[in-house]
Amino acid sequence: MAEVKQKMMVTQKMQASCPHHARTDISARQHESVIDEPEARGGTDLGLTPTETASAALLGCTNTIANRIAESLNVKFEEFSIDMETDLDRRGVTMTEEVDVPFVEIRMTIHVKTAASEDQMDEIRRQLKMFCPVAKLFRMAGTNVIENWDVSPA
Repeated sequence: MAEVKQKMMVTQKMQASCPHHARTDISARQHESVIDEPEARGGTDLGLTPTETASAALLGCTNTIANRIAESLNVKFEEFSIDMETDLDRRGVTMTEEVDVPFVEIRMTIHVKTAASEDQMDEIRRQLKMFCPVAKLFRMAGTNVIENWDVSPA
């Protein structure tokens, strides 16, 4: 059976309907998502805010890419979770003044339970910095992205 060759460049398509100034309904492939502001900021609080959505994308990407790297190294994660704190300079979103780096710092604590060696974990950490596109996006925009790994034996 012939191997299927994946495209290396793809175009992602999404649509947004905007029923309210603070709410955006997103459609991508067969999925729907709501991005919304809290009621205190004129929204209906039906979903994450736009800035929370950007941070959430980093969580999802970190999970996916770290696990793919681990798999390529024959490493199994018994448990994997991430805690995140994001320092956001809100002067831009409040239109007080323009901010060059709105996401000042993102701190992630990546909790992993695994039997991986320290060398394997070093390689996972190294490759994660190379291959997570969302982390690269934040870093290239000037955000200090910190990944603290809490590794416990399986």
